[in-house]
Amino acid sequence: MEQLKSRIEAVLFTTAKALSINEIAEILEEENVEKVEEAMLELIMDYSSRSGALEIDDENGYILQVKEEHMDIVEKLCPVELRPATLKTLAVIALKEPIRQTDLKELRGSTAYEHIQELLDKNLISRTRDKNGRSYNIKTTQKFAEYFKLQGDTRALVKLLEAEKENNKINEKDHQ
Repeated sequence: MEQLKSRIEAVLFTTAKALSINEIAEILEEENVEKVEEAMLELIMDYSSRSGALEIDDENGYILQVKEEHMDIVEKLCPVELRPATLKTLAVIALKEPIRQTDLKELRGSTAYEHIQELLDKNLISRTRDKNGRSYNIKTTQKFAEYFKLQGDTRALVKLLEAEKENNKINEKDHQ
């Protein structure tokens, strides 16, 4: 059983997504799924009985992860990972900053609120109340510039992109 637990631990350590017992058994080429499940439960108990930084989460399958109380360390050492939809929202913010939250919602839909919260949590954007207090003004932070290795502010980036767009229009007219 100890060897099976070690093999399961190796699978959990290596994977980036939660796996079902059946998927783990298949990876290990173990036909006895109940045996894998029993070893998994023992492994979960092993992790929960010690005061280490790791735990096995079993909410949507099984995955080895850092405990919540140590996530601040992980965020300092690992790059920020963003889902594509959140990254698109961040791109709109960077190109149009400062942008009103209501305008962003119109451009990106109601899921923009979820994206905004995630970006705030990761300190990639900041938000302040606008003059009338009905919405927020959103802009990127220094952490955003550092993460994407941008020199200067994003307004310079916007000017470069606009100049490139104008060049493309002129080139298209010349080739017609």
